[in-house]
Amino acid sequence: MESQQPVTHFGLPQNQIAELRPDDQLNIELVHVFDKMKSVKAFVFDIDGVLTNNDILVTEQGELLRSMHIRDGQAIKWAIQAGYPVCIITGGRSEGTRKRLTDLGIEEYYSNVKDKMTAFRSFLERQGLKQLQICYMGDDLPDLPVLRSVGLSCSPADGVPEVKAVADYISPLAGGRGCVRDIIEKVMKLQNRWPEY
Repeated sequence: MESQQPVTHFGLPQNQIAELRPDDQLNIELVHVFDKMKSVKAFVFDIDGVLTNNDILVTEQGELLRSMHIRDGQAIKWAIQAGYPVCIITGGRSEGTRKRLTDLGIEEYYSNVKDKMTAFRSFLERQGLKQLQICYMGDDLPDLPVLRSVGLSCSPADGVPEVKAVADYISPLAGGRGCVRDIIEKVMKLQNRWPEY
C-alpha cells in the first residue's frame, strides 16, 4: 500500500511543493489568500496601531488624542452598508474613539479588553459566525491568539514581526494610514460588493 504524502497549506502533497519553482509557490499562496478573502463574512479590527498610527498626543489637561485615517472610516461605513458585521476589540479605552467608531455604524465594540479571544468568541456567538469567516487585523502581540484562529489574518505594514509572521495578508499601508481601507476594499471587490459611483 502506497503511503500518502502530507498535504501542505497550499493543498498539495509536500513532495510536489518541493518541486515547484519559487514563482509557482508564490502564485499558489496568492490563490490561497484570495480564497480566504472570498470567504470573509465579517471584519474585526484592533484600534491602536491599526485604525491609528500608534502615536498618542497628550494635552496639558492629560487628554490622550489619536489620529485616524478618513478613508478607513469610509470603508467601514461601506462594509456595514453592504451587510458585513464590523467589530472592534481593543485593550485601550477612549470615549472619543468609541464615539467616532460607533458613529460610523459599528455596534460590536469591546474596549479595555485583557483577553481578546474572550471578546472575539462573544462577537462570534452574538453574530452566529464561525472563526473561518472572519478577517481580523491586528498589529501587536495581544492580537496573536485571535490572528491564529481566524480565516483571514492581516497585519498593517508596520505590525510587529511576530504578527507579520502569522499574517495571511500584510497591507502595504501602515496603521492609521489606510490599511483598514486596503483590506476591506480588497475583500469587497473580490466578492463584487464594493460600491460603484
